[in-house]
Amino acid sequence: MSENFHGNRRVVAALDRMVESGRLPQAILLAGPEGVGKATLARRLAARLLGRRERIELDDLSLPANTAVIEEREKLPAEKRAEEPLFFASHPDFVTFPPDGPLRQITIQQMRLLRNRAQFKPQKGARRVFLIDHLDRANEQAANSLLKTLEEPPGHLTLVLTAGNAHDLLPTIRSRAVPFYLSPLDPEDMRRFVAERKLDHAGRRIAIAAGSPGVAVSLDLDLYDRRRDAMFSMLRAAAGVTGFSLWMDFSDGVAARRNEKLEDYLKVLYGLLEDLLAIHQGAGSVRNPELRGEMEQLAGRVSFDWIRRAVARTDELLMLSRRSIQKIIALDAWVLAMKEPSAHRVAEAGGV
Repeated sequence: MSENFHGNRRVVAALDRMVESGRLPQAILLAGPEGVGKATLARRLAARLLGRRERIELDDLSLPANTAVIEEREKLPAEKRAEEPLFFASHPDFVTFPPDGPLRQITIQQMRLLRNRAQFKPQKGARRVFLIDHLDRANEQAANSLLKTLEEPPGHLTLVLTAGNAHDLLPTIRSRAVPFYLSPLDPEDMRRFVAERKLDHAGRRIAIAAGSPGVAVSLDLDLYDRRRDAMFSMLRAAAGVTGFSLWMDFSDGVAARRNEKLEDYLKVLYGLLEDLLAIHQGAGSVRNPELRGEMEQLAGRVSFDWIRRAVARTDELLMLSRRSIQKIIALDAWVLAMKEPSAHRVAEAGGV
């Protein structure tokens, strides 16, 4: 499983030992940051168990053909998506259930289909492997439907679940899966990965990805810079460094890009808030070193409590983005909420 898999060697070795000893659990939870290799490791495990790795790798959701399928389904009515739940199964005994629809959720229809297909015997060998990618995007109905399968899984079935944060899952689901945490890669592993892939702007990709090889390889730097400029303008307006009108200049452009999701911008905002916290607390490396001077100015105006509340409000927006809210109204509300008098500044509160 470790061939061309970067980082998290202890997790890979533990899964290898489980396979060799014949003690692989029927439900495995892989948790960790976006792009750190959770779904990749799930496919490697499936290939180890089932063979025909080349077929299994065809279900990599980052492949252009699969991305196109997922994006095309966003245009379908909800009724049509419910009639034909999304899954990928290039290998007859390996099935991937990814988030579906414009809100990118794991649906109850998918989990019902999983439960039905789980009863089928393997076409070859002794096992079937089902991957539920981003299970933390399942609504309560879908999660409860999956729980029925987890309670009494067929003996031939191995379920691999992935999540950004294991604690976003129902406790009853966590209790029925053996958890593994995949941590961000260290700088040396990232440099090795970027060199092997021969990626351009290696230093910037490594910094922005913060240990996630999947982010490094998929990063569109021009798109990232445009979103970062918008989110940094919003952050400065919220902290009172600039007026709300300067954010409005950026917000018009954000609103005009209807095909871009609120979540796309929030991911960049999280990175800026991490940088702001690092500078505020005197840490060294940041994702956006070219903004350090302006970030230091910003860090001098806000308190730790302000940053904490900014992260909490961003968490709220992220949850709402998986429903149906208007992108620009949500971002405007974020700025106005953070400009309230309760957003203590260092000059007023004496620092932290």
